[in-house]
Amino acid sequence: MEVRIQKYLSEAGICSRRKGEEYITQGLIKINGKVITELGTKIDTSKDKIELNKKIIIAKNKSVYIMLNKPVGIVTTCAKYDERSVLDLIKIKERVYPVGRLDKDSEGLLLLTNDGVVAYRLTHPKFEHEKEYEVTLNKNYTKEQISKLSQGVKLFGENTNPTRIKRVNKNKFTIILTEGKNRHIRRVCRKVGLEVVKLKRVRIVNLRVGDLKVGEYRELTKVELSNLIKSLGISTTMMQS
Repeated sequence: MEVRIQKYLSEAGICSRRKGEEYITQGLIKINGKVITELGTKIDTSKDKIELNKKIIIAKNKSVYIMLNKPVGIVTTCAKYDERSVLDLIKIKERVYPVGRLDKDSEGLLLLTNDGVVAYRLTHPKFEHEKEYEVTLNKNYTKEQISKLSQGVKLFGENTNPTRIKRVNKNKFTIILTEGKNRHIRRVCRKVGLEVVKLKRVRIVNLRVGDLKVGEYRELTKVELSNLIKSLGISTTMMQS
C-alpha cells in the first residue's frame, strides 16, 4: 500500500504530519538509502525502507475494534471448505480476529479486534466479564426450571456459576453469564428439561448490539471503546506495550 511519507511517520507514532513535513524538507528522511525532500513523495509500505536520522522506521499496526451482529450459520473459528467464517463478512484492510466464540447456530454480538490486550481481558476466565444472551425456548418454562438455572447446574462434572435471569415472556428470557463453556446455555437448559430454539448475544460487558442489523458491522465509537477499556481495567501503559 502506498502512502505519503508524513502520514506513515504519523501512523508509526514518530511525529505529527506537519513535523514529518519538516523532516522531509530538512533532508532527514531516506527511502531505500536515498534522501527525499519532496513533500508529495509516496512510499510502498510493503517493501520500502524508511529512515529518519539513520534509524529505520516501522509503522505500528492501527488498533481496530469491530462490533458485528453475527448471523446464524456463520462460524467464528477457522471455517471448513463448505462453511463461511465471520472474517468473510468483515471488509477492512486491517487484519482482525474474533474475540471468543459464538456458536454457528447462534447469533448476535461479536467483537473482532487486533488488540491482544483487550482480547485477553475479555476471554480469560479469571476476569469473569459479563455477557448477556436472549434465549428463546421451544415451550413455556416453569419457575422451578428458572430457579435451577439461576442457582447453577452440574455440567461436565462441575457446578456452573449462579446466573441472573430476567423473564421476557413465557418462553423467552435473558441470562447473564461470566463463564463460557462450549454451547453452555443450550447444555444447561437441557439439564432442566428445556430446549433452546434461538440464542442471541445482546451484550458483552458494556457493549450492546442495539439496532445493528444481522450481518452488519461497525467500528466502536470513541465513547464505547473508552468505557470498554475502563470496564476491563486496562491502563494506558498496557495499551501501549
